Amino acid sequence: MSIHYLQRMRTVALVAAGLVIAACSSDDVPPPTSPPAPTPPSSATFEISVTNLTNAQPLSPIAVIGHDDSYRVFSVGEPATVGLEVLAEGGSNADLLVEAAGDDGVLATVASANPIPPGGSTSVRFTVLLTELPTAEVSVSTMLVNTNDAFTGINGMPIGDLAVGDSRRGSGIAYDAGTEANTEEAIHIPGPIGGGEGFNADRDDRFDRVTMHSGVVGRDDGFATSDLDNQHRFDNPVLRATVTRVE
Repeated sequence: MSIHYLQRMRTVALVAAGLVIAACSSDDVPPPTSPPAPTPPSSATFEISVTNLTNAQPLSPIAVIGHDDSYRVFSVGEPATVGLEVLAEGGSNADLLVEAAGDDGVLATVASANPIPPGGSTSVRFTVLLTELPTAEVSVSTMLVNTNDAFTGINGMPIGDLAVGDSRRGSGIAYDAGTEANTEEAIHIPGPIGGGEGFNADRDDRFDRVTMHSGVVGRDDGFATSDLDNQHRFDNPVLRATVTRVE
């Protein structure tokens, strides 16, 4: 057997062994796979921060309502709903939120836990479905508790066009619910200056409609039976609200 023949056989054997090893290697290592696509979000989350701009008017725990453009908490010149009356006279937001939840145009409801002192702020979050986002708005309502039936808030701020990280700011003026006469007497004021009666189902305001509030008069300006004074007066706006899309 010639040397050349042996060399050729050795070369063939080495090549065959390399092919076998390569084949085994490719069989043992699985091909790379792509990571699964992230699940797209199905909802949008917003945070609303509310600041009390008054000198001596604590604000009751806020009621926040996400809704479409068919819903309104109130309309100026129209009677207040019972839920709004309860909030504006006594500071409780529970009836207003139950009332809102029964409306087909309402998408979400949430309340803060505590009153907002003068100069203080509070924040809450709420979520709406992305399918509801194009016409989404937000409203916030709260009582000026050292009054008979003054309330404030934002009545339908559009939020559907906000991208994640974007914010929108609005201001709230003082409204009169038109459900209780503005006696300014402690027995009719639920706030710390009075500690008196809150909600009363009797509507003794002769107007019985929502209007801009004419303001506190007070005993310092000659309202002899008033238990309020100049520190309880307020200028508009009385509230600032900032809504931010966080997710």
